[in-house]
Amino acid sequence: MKPGNRLLLLTVTTLLGVNSAVADNKESEVYHWIDNEGVMYYGDRVPPRFAATGHIVLTEQGIEINRIDREKTAEEKAVQQRLAQLLAENNKVRDAAILRDKVLLSTYLSINEIEALRDRRTELVAGQIRITQIYLDNLREKLLKLEKEAQHFRPYSTKQNTRPIDEKLARELSNTLNSIMLYEQNLARSILEQNQLMAKFSSDIDRFKELHTLN
Repeated sequence: MKPGNRLLLLTVTTLLGVNSAVADNKESEVYHWIDNEGVMYYGDRVPPRFAATGHIVLTEQGIEINRIDREKTAEEKAVQQRLAQLLAENNKVRDAAILRDKVLLSTYLSINEIEALRDRRTELVAGQIRITQIYLDNLREKLLKLEKEAQHFRPYSTKQNTRPIDEKLARELSNTLNSIMLYEQNLARSILEQNQLMAKFSSDIDRFKELHTLN
């Protein structure tokens, strides 16, 4: 036999041996599955009707080499999605807390610095509150005068033959009432802002103490 033919025969024989080994290895796989009634099965393949139930791939010696989970129900998928969402939200809260700690430590060197900034910020808001209250007091005093004047006209007066209220007076009454409502809203917002500032700085001081205790 010529050397070239001998090499070709050797190559073909080697390839056939590899393919045979692959086939033998595949045939050695055993599939294990359980039906909906809990009955266990073993076989060289999983019947199509059990494809969604999941199965385990074993060697002939019973060693697990792969596991295919069963297909999840719509309810299970919804629960899994909700759990993933909750995990993402928890991670977001955790990351925000870590960032807040870093900013806190990099912004202040001591509790005195935090308290000093707190006092400046709260004093600004307190000033806004005082100014708003002064405006409100003036507007309420003006409203009392306008209402007293309006008592001489319809529809505020019950006397007969009383003239209708003057258009200018009616407009001034309406504008004063609207201004009072606006300033009351501003006052409520300022008081809320003041309370939130105090709560935030109180939280920052407590956390600053904790971080330095941990360190």
